[in-house]
Amino acid sequence: MAHDPSSTGDHIRFDGTALELLDQRLLPARQHTVRCITPQDVADAIRDMVVRGAPAIGISAAYGMSMAVSRGDDLRVAAETLKAARPTAVNLAWAVDKLLALPPEEIPAAARAIHTEDVRINRAIGDHGAQLLPDDARVLTHCNAGALATGGYGTALGVVRSAFAAGRLQRVYAGETRPYLQGARLTAWELDTDGIPCTLLTDSAAASLMAAGEVNAVVVGADRVAANGDVANKIGTLSLAVLAKHYGIPFYVAVPCSTLDAHTASGAAIPIEQRDATEVRGFGEVRWAADVDVVNPAFDVTPAELVTAWITEDGLWQPAEGQDTFGPV
Repeated sequence: MAHDPSSTGDHIRFDGTALELLDQRLLPARQHTVRCITPQDVADAIRDMVVRGAPAIGISAAYGMSMAVSRGDDLRVAAETLKAARPTAVNLAWAVDKLLALPPEEIPAAARAIHTEDVRINRAIGDHGAQLLPDDARVLTHCNAGALATGGYGTALGVVRSAFAAGRLQRVYAGETRPYLQGARLTAWELDTDGIPCTLLTDSAAASLMAAGEVNAVVVGADRVAANGDVANKIGTLSLAVLAKHYGIPFYVAVPCSTLDAHTASGAAIPIEQRDATEVRGFGEVRWAADVDVVNPAFDVTPAELVTAWITEDGLWQPAEGQDTFGPV
């Protein structure tokens, strides 16, 4: 079985000067590290999806701010450069703004603490979420909300890992997640490496799988949750939520509290990143479509009424009237 760098957290490494990122664009075929030595390098790595996943983006940006301190860069310029890399993931701005508010000498230690704390948070999310699943859990997930998308362990896959460790997981169904194939390339690789039963399916097969009774829970991560509970997550999440509602399947969103955005009233106010047409016309150097117009939103917004529960490290989050309170799992 191949070594999974994400399982030990070493897919994101910072030595105080340079940030080394496992290039997620090349997985699972090849494990290659991209070295960043300036905040602009970090922003480019985030924008180009060398690193992706809201918590992992936030951690990388935090190290970019630490890097700016060691280089003597203008911290406000570095902050704006990093925050502009990808607009939808709220953890990016959260981490940068948190560090920018500190005295410069405190930023390096605070950046490392964000990384360390994220792993603890993910394990707490996993333990809370695992209790919501049935004993014979057959979980459908989308995109990659695993160790690679975080500091380690994962949010949605943290729930899966905790359920598996508790003997409550029968199987995970991983949607391939077009057009960038994060489910096929990353989630399936993580689960296979950990020895967790995993079946890969095309995104368009989800409805028939649910209709056949093969899925009894959907668990996804998110890049931003608005104050009313609307969820911005990888494109295709909305379709799964609608299907889950139709077939009476619980739909869970697993996120750290840093992904809850009290400053955004609803999903209508969440900026949706539009990505390059080449990602839809092919993958890598392979092209299968003509140069026709392409729509390629990176995310969609799932209305709060389609969400069964929002799982955080503090328990179940309650949007709207009780948006700052947590209920018992």
